[in-house]
Amino acid sequence: MTQPETSRSSGLGDLEPGTRQRAQLSVRIADIAWSTLCVVVALWALWSSLGALRGTATWGYCAVTWILLAVALTVRVLTVRRRARK
Repeated sequence: MTQPETSRSSGLGDLEPGTRQRAQLSVRIADIAWSTLCVVVALWALWSSLGALRGTATWGYCAVTWILLAVALTVRVLTVRRRARK
């Protein structure tokens, strides 16, 4: 009798160099990093805005956080668009 073949799941597969999954991994990690950065800066901007309204933080500090958020979101959108064109 022969041994039954074990079925492999069709999940990620091997992450060996040169495979398609390996190339997608770096893109996915970059997506997670940019998304996390945008969320953290957005929370920071909201927190500084509330502080400025309450009088515990300065408006200049608040403006800098909103500028940083705008820059981070712009770079995020540009990278997604550039990747879609390829």
